This record gives sequence, structure tokens and C-alpha cells, in this order.
Amino acid sequence: MSDQRYRVLAVAAHPVQYMAPIFRRMAVQPALDLHVSYCTLRGAVPAHDPEFSANIQWDVPLLEGYFWSHVSNRGSGAESFLGLFNPGLWNLIRRGKFDAVFCFTGYRRASFWIALLAAKLSKTAFLFGTDTTTLVPRDGRPWKIIFKKTLWPHLFRLADQVIVPSFGSFALMLSLGIAKEHISLTPFVVDNDWWTEQAARSDRRATRQALGVSERDLVVLFSAKLQSWKRPLDLLRAFAAAGVPNSVLVFIGEGPLRAEIHSEAAMLGITSSVRILGFINQSQLPAIYSSADLFVLPSSYDPCPAVVCEAMVCGLPVLLSDKIRGRFDLVEPGRTGEIFPCGDVDALASSLRCLLGDRARLTTLGANARARMATWSPRENVAAIVEAISCAVARRRGHDSVPAASSDSDSPISVRGGGNP
Repeated sequence: MSDQRYRVLAVAAHPVQYMAPIFRRMAVQPALDLHVSYCTLRGAVPAHDPEFSANIQWDVPLLEGYFWSHVSNRGSGAESFLGLFNPGLWNLIRRGKFDAVFCFTGYRRASFWIALLAAKLSKTAFLFGTDTTTLVPRDGRPWKIIFKKTLWPHLFRLADQVIVPSFGSFALMLSLGIAKEHISLTPFVVDNDWWTEQAARSDRRATRQALGVSERDLVVLFSAKLQSWKRPLDLLRAFAAAGVPNSVLVFIGEGPLRAEIHSEAAMLGITSSVRILGFINQSQLPAIYSSADLFVLPSSYDPCPAVVCEAMVCGLPVLLSDKIRGRFDLVEPGRTGEIFPCGDVDALASSLRCLLGDRARLTTLGANARARMATWSPRENVAAIVEAISCAVARRRGHDSVPAASSDSDSPISVRGGGNP
């Protein structure tokens, strides 16, 4: 790796609680001179999130500890191509004399293409990627599969280095014909130190009392937006079918399925064993995770969910749908959790019975889960980012020898998800 210091611009759609800690670490990395440009400030200021069905403002610092700026958005702010239209990125990149631009907006936004063209004309290395592990879209439409299969190989060759958060995404890029040395595994992580510290400060007994849960109860936790593709109703039905005595199912999250979950719990006769907490802000989450015994995510589409990292850092084993391939790096059956076939409620119920019926095994799996996160942390993330930038800059400058991109599991990152120092 070069000893050179790189001037880097990170272009992000908006401040995210998972990305801010990474930016803070990048800002003190000797190899980087980091500048962050936000297309909107949603998340750092109150704004309506249609998926949460609520006004959201995260209660942890998002704009502190690194240099950032806000480029005015002339788009609608909607989840559409013109939702992010930030023409100010053009002059920022053209005049900024950056060595590399890291783009996290996604190619479906106009601002991505503004940044890409500005970088190319400035002979600036351009890095972007995807967290998906499959060509099959969430809605399963065949034409989208054909579109991706045809155009994605050309799209990702526009990157001087493709960044991916998991081995599943790495494998997808290889299947599209992207050369291995053009791909960097930059594993998507959470702020392990913060989660560990907050979990250690929490009072498990007090939290469980607040939830109406006794010490002898086993708590199954779901944390995600209550949307159809997260399949919370599968978990509700499996929990009812499992019929494990002294067990409680806790839902964290808000969304369109909340009323249906409530009514079906009543129909199944398990209302007294179900808690629907709604949206919980970041600072309160570690205590709730630490009060649980098992984390379950039954999604049919969820490329690389941060909640798996959150659960494992807090010492929870994870019962994971087999569609969440982006977290197979972490959830190892029989060691840190189990994997079940998505949509198979009977199989999920059987897994719940097996895991909840053996408290000692739950404890062992949870300890293994926490230990696994020791090498899936911001430290590995930032190291991989620096390596990816080094590869991209060398390639853009036409150096004969380009550093090899790492695909080792101990060298991961995908960055996700203020004060100007």
C-alpha cells in the first residue's frame, strides 16, 4: 500500500447513523484527507420517512468529527431518479482537486451521474458499488433481471474500483465479469465500540421489566421496518406455532404492517406474548438488544442488513432467512446462529423450538456471535477503504502495478449509512 495521502470526497445521499462513525474514523486516518458532501440532511434534521411512517431524527451525533458540506438538492427528495439532483456536485468535484470520489448515492439518482461525469472529466478516481447479492429485484419482475444482466457489467466497469459489503456481493460482481482485482470487499459494519459500551451500561432486568418480561422468559427479537419483504408475519405465525412456554416476541420497528401484526396476534391468541414497540431511536436500541435472547430476521429481500451486526455485537445469536446472503459472512449455522428457508413458517417454527429449548446452546451461540464481530468492525472497514482508494487511484493514473484488492474475510467494509472540524 502506498504511503501517499489521498484527498477524498465521499458523496452521500444523507447522514446515516451507521456511516457517521466510519467517516469519523476516516477523518483521522493518516492516509486520507476526507471531505463529505451530503445531498440532503435527512436524518440529521427531522424529516418524514414514508417507510417508518413517522418523522425521524436520529438521536446520535451524525455531523460531528469530520469535515462535511451540504450541496443543495434541486430534486424532489423522493425515492426516484430526480429525487436527488445536486448540480453543485459538478463544481465541487471539478474544482476540488480530489484524488478519489466515493459515491454512496446509488446509480438510480441523478446526482450519481453528475458526480461520475465530473470525476471522469477531472481524471479523478471514482468508486462505487452495491450491497445486493442477486440480480432478482425485490418485486421479482423478470424485465428487471434482464436489464441488470445486460447493463450491470457495463455499469460497474465505470468504477475505477467496485466496493461491496459482503462475499455475496463480491460473488455477484465476479458473475457479471468484473475482474477480481477491480473489486474491494469493504464490509458493512456498525460502530462496534459504541454498541458494546452502550450494551454494557444497560440494565437487562430493568429493560425486561419495562417490557413486561420476567427473568425466566426467553425473548425473541425482530428489529426492522414492518414491511412485507421483511416478513414479520412469518415470524409471528412461526412463534405461535412453536408454542414455546415462557417466551415473548418483541417487534422493534414501524411500518404499514403494524396493525395487521396486532390483529393477527389477537387472532392467534398470543397477544399477551407479543410486544410491538414501534420506532425506537438509536440510543435506546442497545438496551433492548441486550435484554433479548435470540434475534430473528425472516426477510425475503434484505441485501446486507445492519441489524445483524447490531444483534451479534450485543451477544445475540441470529436466526436468518436464507435469502439474506449478504450476512452469510457472519451467521454461521451451529456456531453464531442458524439459517432457515425463507417463507417456510414450519421450518422457522421448528428452528425456534430447537433454539429456545436449549438455553445453554443459546448462550454459547451468543458468545460466539460477539466474538465473530471482533474482526468485522470499523477497523477492518477503514483499512479496506484505504486499500480500495489506493487501487482506484493507481488504476486511474495508469500505474503499471496496481495493489491487489483484498477479498479476505478479515479485511472487510461497506460504508453506509457537522460540525466542520
